[in-house]
Amino acid sequence: MKTINVPTKDQVSEPSQQIFEAITKKMGKVPNLYATIGYSANALKGILEFEEAFSHSAFSAKEREGINLVVSQVNNCDYCLAAHTMLAGLKGYTPEDIIGLRKGQTADGKFEAALQLAQSIAQNKGTATIPLKEAFFNAGYNEAALIELIGIVTVRTFTNYVYAQTQVPVDFPAAPALN
Repeated sequence: MKTINVPTKDQVSEPSQQIFEAITKKMGKVPNLYATIGYSANALKGILEFEEAFSHSAFSAKEREGINLVVSQVNNCDYCLAAHTMLAGLKGYTPEDIIGLRKGQTADGKFEAALQLAQSIAQNKGTATIPLKEAFFNAGYNEAALIELIGIVTVRTFTNYVYAQTQVPVDFPAAPALN
């Protein structure tokens, strides 16, 4: 079986190298998963731009981390669970909150409706259960929020799938196991 290695900057195209420089300025390093996506400059540029598009959505940065966690849990992505557990902590979630988010649970009733819909979308390959979709709208979200939620689920599913196919080394502290 072919092993996919994390490329060095010299092993990727010039456009990917430029993106690596921007990521390093922003994050201090290029995480292994982004570096691996960098085998394709188009994929790396596209996923970063798609993710950035949701930075001004119906969901706060903190809520987006919750969505990232529940989707990564559904997809059993150790890499994204590790990265987003760390990021969620930086956004103010407690370790207990993070475990709850991974299970689709939170004390915020409105956000829980979104979290559970995201979980259902990921579990059912896009076809969420009707009661969860109704609960989402009943909680006060609108059609734009639904489309943005689907987009956030899609971004995370992409990175989850990249990890599933590459199994690159996780360069963040491991997320705790769920009980």
